[in-house]
Amino acid sequence: MASARVHRGAALLLLYLGLTACTVVGPDYQAPPAPALPSAWEPARAQEQARSVGAWWQRFNDPVLDELIARSARQNLSIEAAGLRIVQARAALGISDALVFPQQQQINANYSGLYRDEDWFKSASASLDVGWEMDIWGKYARGIESAEATLYASIASYHDVLVSITAEVARNYINYRTAEERMFLARQNIAIQERVVEMTRVQYESGNVSELDVQQARTQLYATQASLPGLNNARQQSLNAIAVLLGTVPETIAPLLEATGERPLPRLQTADGVAQRSGLQDVNYQQGSVIPAAPVLEPRIDSALVLQRPDLQVAELLARAQSAQIGLNEANLYPQFVLFGSVGASQTVRSSRSFDFDDAVTASIGPGLSWDIFNYDRIKNRVRIEDAAFQESLANYNQSVLEAVREVSNALEGYQNNLERSGFDHKAVEASIRAFNISANQYNNGLVTYQRLLSTVEKMTAREDIYAQTRGAIANQLVALYKALGGGWDTLQTGPVVKPDTVRQMRERTDWGDYLDPETIVGEDRNE
Repeated sequence: MASARVHRGAALLLLYLGLTACTVVGPDYQAPPAPALPSAWEPARAQEQARSVGAWWQRFNDPVLDELIARSARQNLSIEAAGLRIVQARAALGISDALVFPQQQQINANYSGLYRDEDWFKSASASLDVGWEMDIWGKYARGIESAEATLYASIASYHDVLVSITAEVARNYINYRTAEERMFLARQNIAIQERVVEMTRVQYESGNVSELDVQQARTQLYATQASLPGLNNARQQSLNAIAVLLGTVPETIAPLLEATGERPLPRLQTADGVAQRSGLQDVNYQQGSVIPAAPVLEPRIDSALVLQRPDLQVAELLARAQSAQIGLNEANLYPQFVLFGSVGASQTVRSSRSFDFDDAVTASIGPGLSWDIFNYDRIKNRVRIEDAAFQESLANYNQSVLEAVREVSNALEGYQNNLERSGFDHKAVEASIRAFNISANQYNNGLVTYQRLLSTVEKMTAREDIYAQTRGAIANQLVALYKALGGGWDTLQTGPVVKPDTVRQMRERTDWGDYLDPETIVGEDRNE
């Protein structure tokens, strides 16, 4: 009786320690200090700027671009894979949550038979074993903390994939339209050069010029014609890239891209046998252009907006998950207290000429202790490794902030410089067209050599092509800026992160419970 009271008192003492004296070892996570950002970035109108980078692609006023981005959010396979990584992280959190309950819950049973000297010895037993390691030092609490941070990091990573895919769709679409416009301009210049070749041929047959002028005209014509396959190849590569981003094959989206057709530019009119421009002051290459017109952007960056980039959230959440690993491993330095219990029944039968039965019911319960004292240095070094890894994650976060500053600065400078360059390119185009018109008239009147005419044709062709590339570069730099600001994911995340067809397939294979329900996958903090 006294022994029973001792055992009962020890069990109650351990239970009291487990319930009232628990402490969570290891450092509590503290967010890294605010990083240094360029002084020119001021928190001026954060909400307004956040709205402007939300559905930023709509500012291009291009319905085809809007449709492509909407489809990519639904169909892109990288986005789908990112959503499935959230499901994996959610299941991993479920494992960590379950560790706070009795870790050992087993039913064991066996049956055996032995025949010897005309006797049968048969035995059977069954038992239920339960063991619970009390989380006195917070090892399992730190595990849950780490798993939760990893889950939210996977959600932020999903947002980051949305940002990247959206920007890639827009970039490839702009490249497609830029190549398309350059082909259009090349064909128009080919038409001009064909007229020049014909004009030169007539002059040669009349004895006014030599065959050299004819061959030079043909050389320039063939060179311009040779540029078309390369431009068409660039356009096709952009089409193929868009198809991959939309998780489909090119022929399914080609009709959508061709829906706009070739819009006529205020380009050239025919007069006196050669192509001439009229109304130079009214020339506007933006009107009718197939290249998406980049909206005017105010060159002011809100620092708080940059720090909300999904990839920076990923870096910080991974640091938080790593911080919890320090305490999880530090708990192994201290003794682990266990409550265990077992209940079972057994039966042994001996059969010969008569039957002998031996039945027994057993039960046990009590506390236990384990302390890995002889591996103390190994555990201590494990804690040191985790601490160094945490410090590394903080360095990675600061590096990610600097990379974000670099990307934003480069994109903003690129946008402004290309915008400034486009003004000069447009003036150069106008001047080259004017020079061509003058040289064509003077050549017809015998006032300049053919070489002068050929030179103006070549320069006009080159300047128009360069101006088209500059306008494409402006749009691409703006896309790069919106991507660097982390815009777009909050607007696109309107549906479930795992597609219904995928959910159906997974449920047919495995019992997922409510883990695939949209509200369970991302939880209440889906927009964090």
